[in-house]
Amino acid sequence: MIIVFALLALTVLVTANWYLWRRLFRDTTAGPGRTRRVGAAVIGGGWALAIGALVAERTGAPFWLQRVLAWPGFLWLALSIYLLLAVVAGEVVRPLLGRLLERRDRRREPPLTAVPHPERVPAGAPAEERQETGGEALRPPQETRKAKAAPLDDPSTAPAPPGDSVTTPLAEPTPSRRLFVSRVVAGAAAAAAVGTVGHGTYGVLRGPGVKRVTVPLAKLPRAAQGYRIAVVSDIHLSPVLGRGFAQKVVDTINSTQPDLIAVVGDLVDGSVKDLGPAAAPLAQLRARHGSYFVTGNHEYFSGAEQWVEEVRRLGLRPLENDRTELPWFDLAGVNDIAGESEGQGPDFARALGDRDTARACVLLAHQPVQIHDAVDHGVDLQLSGHTHGGQLWPGNLIAEAANPTVAGLERYGDTQLYVSRGAGAWGPPTRVGAPSDITVIELASKQA
Repeated sequence: MIIVFALLALTVLVTANWYLWRRLFRDTTAGPGRTRRVGAAVIGGGWALAIGALVAERTGAPFWLQRVLAWPGFLWLALSIYLLLAVVAGEVVRPLLGRLLERRDRRREPPLTAVPHPERVPAGAPAEERQETGGEALRPPQETRKAKAAPLDDPSTAPAPPGDSVTTPLAEPTPSRRLFVSRVVAGAAAAAAVGTVGHGTYGVLRGPGVKRVTVPLAKLPRAAQGYRIAVVSDIHLSPVLGRGFAQKVVDTINSTQPDLIAVVGDLVDGSVKDLGPAAAPLAQLRARHGSYFVTGNHEYFSGAEQWVEEVRRLGLRPLENDRTELPWFDLAGVNDIAGESEGQGPDFARALGDRDTARACVLLAHQPVQIHDAVDHGVDLQLSGHTHGGQLWPGNLIAEAANPTVAGLERYGDTQLYVSRGAGAWGPPTRVGAPSDITVIELASKQA
């Protein structure tokens, strides 16, 4: 089954890239040449870099090699998506543009001119009549002989029927209309794709914005009215997003002056050896009741145990299927589902058992799908990430199929679920239609 799926995916990938090459390079050139060869090299080389970046990250290749491959490889992934979407959209524009140009050319066509043919005159007609009609009788003998000697199968010398006229057809446009349309559509598609990826990459690199959401909790006492929890997920420190990006995230969080900070998984894409320096700014996080951390699935790709110890060293408290009692509510955290492969999966009974159910409870859980266990254990509010809000439109459609909530606040029975779109990005450092955010959850007491 895996082999069949791999072959199917490879077929789709090859077909899509052949289609891109055809529309962007073959159809925009008059014939084989350097442009087509360069196009094939660009597309093939882009995918070689992208696959190399993915393999280097997952296999723990030397960090310098990861950095060399990551920027061009991951950006090509994003660019190829939007090139394909733009070229497909161009199929709608292509016939419309062709018809528009055809109508324009018709309006500009010069009127056809007719050249009268000399009429044949009987051999016995008077010379005056032959002279008036321009007949053969007045031609010099040499010209007459040359005309008679012309081959009968030569269409250029064949006599036209009496009364007919000769018309000169319009010359074919250069470049042809089809070539012109292909170049316009391809150029527009490339410009749209580059502009989209450029804007989406700038949005990530400048750092996440702040989103504020008020969440009322029935069990929250009046004294906790307005309690602020800064929720940050999916920072994804990597060969692309390094220490400078982490500093922007930390500065943004601290600027909100939260009472508590919740780092809800997927902090890194790499080992402590490679990314420890990038994560160092986390030590600057400041909140009245401290900073807390739960694992995401990417921590288990990178070595979850070493990162748990590293964030503890930086001053955050990991909640590994654990709970702490704060002055006005319980704060619990469970491991990510990916930890099940290492025997470190989520344990709701351990994190939430034996607690006072009269107190409000806030749960940190990386993936939104964990909401159903949270409902069963009487959690009031679950804080999650993981989805990135889809990150690259129309990726939100895939995210919606795999998650109960992609972004924002929703209610499931007596439990509310808030899903952050995340602060960073995985793979391409690009977001389209899903801007990054750090969310300040302001708790409201229904008793107030």
